[in-house]
Amino acid sequence: MTNANIETSKKVRVVQCWDDGVIDDIRLMDILRKYGAKASFNLNAGSHSATRTSGWKYKDIKDVYKLSRRELTGVYEGFPIANHSLTHPFLDRIPIADAVREIVEGRDALEQLFGYEIKGFAYPFGTHNADVRAAVRDAGHLYARTVEDVAVAFPPSDPMAFHPNCHFNHPDFFEIFERSQPSGVFYFWGHSYELITDEDWDAFDAKIARLKADPNVEWSNLPDLFVR
Repeated sequence: MTNANIETSKKVRVVQCWDDGVIDDIRLMDILRKYGAKASFNLNAGSHSATRTSGWKYKDIKDVYKLSRRELTGVYEGFPIANHSLTHPFLDRIPIADAVREIVEGRDALEQLFGYEIKGFAYPFGTHNADVRAAVRDAGHLYARTVEDVAVAFPPSDPMAFHPNCHFNHPDFFEIFERSQPSGVFYFWGHSYELITDEDWDAFDAKIARLKADPNVEWSNLPDLFVR
């Protein structure tokens, strides 16, 4: 067996995460459960109300509805939750004291709601700076996701700037997957509201099915990549 063959047979831990706690996550999780795929969901505890709410349209086409607060624990049962700040501001554009409050209170509220330690973070809008990264680390998170796609995502030089490999609908998704294999981790992310048509949903279903069929794929949860 050549070195190339040995390398391509290496197990790849596939991880994914989804932002914002929207109703489309329900349909998304039906697909994930069908294939035994793992994923984490990044929530803003302060942005969920007693009822489902809609504040904007995606691409001026689709109303985006946030899940109600009382739905969260049931909807996300079996999937780990990560902190996305309390209310989803640009953390690098507000006073650092306010950013710390968003980070700490967001994590505390999720822990109270779900009853377990919240280990991950995702930067709202993907923006951050050194002070924000330090605040996320000091709050007790193991990693923090950006939206800066990179060729190789793991191991990150700084877990507080954990770059994914690509967005879930990247046109070169599987080419990026192949290039990521030497690192042993493939990491993609997105928002389920970006799936608009039935064709979009079918394409995503096929994508997860293709990953599931790969004998070298091992679904993993994001926190499991990191050890304190």
